[in-house]
Amino acid sequence: MRASGRFLSVLFLLACLPAFAQKGDLAVGKFLVASHDLGDPSFAETVILLVHYNEDGAVGLVLNRRTDIPLSRVFQDLKEAKGRTDAVYVGGPVELTSVLALLKTSDKPEGATRVFADVCLISNKELLKATLASGAEPSVFHAYVGYAGWGKGQLEHELGLGAWHIMPADAATVFHSDPDSVWPRLIRRTETQVALLIRRHAGYAFANH
Repeated sequence: MRASGRFLSVLFLLACLPAFAQKGDLAVGKFLVASHDLGDPSFAETVILLVHYNEDGAVGLVLNRRTDIPLSRVFQDLKEAKGRTDAVYVGGPVELTSVLALLKTSDKPEGATRVFADVCLISNKELLKATLASGAEPSVFHAYVGYAGWGKGQLEHELGLGAWHIMPADAATVFHSDPDSVWPRLIRRTETQVALLIRRHAGYAFANH
């Protein structure tokens, strides 16, 4: 094949990269890592954990937007939160008056929903109160105001535009003590994987022409 033909092969490969990069299926317990091309400032440089997903839509929690507001101030009406100095997170732009929480525990509490492995979602007030009363540490417990939500087909459309990278979730990232470092680390990992993919498939294209 002439050089121009090889160049076209590489262009075709680059055009198809979103399909290669999104091999992981959308599912509960996956990370959505915002790409550099994501145009919505509400989600720029975010990492989201999907906590609900089906054909009608998706719900996720932004993991890396920690505030300076302690839980004791957010939950002033809960005696269980008295003295809690750990900060609340902004889980997303939807329903900022709502509260959800993530808890790492080997024994799923009654009423909680297992998201993946030993990470559970707390979505009701009584269980939240019980968890606060148990003294769960910030290393295994984060509370979020608001969440990220997508209607039917919206998230899939964004993926098709290259707005997100899908990655398997892990508890160490969910409860990382330095949330500001989470997106830079994960985006570097995805970019490395894409670069390796380009190199591998470009080499294959040249070798076969």
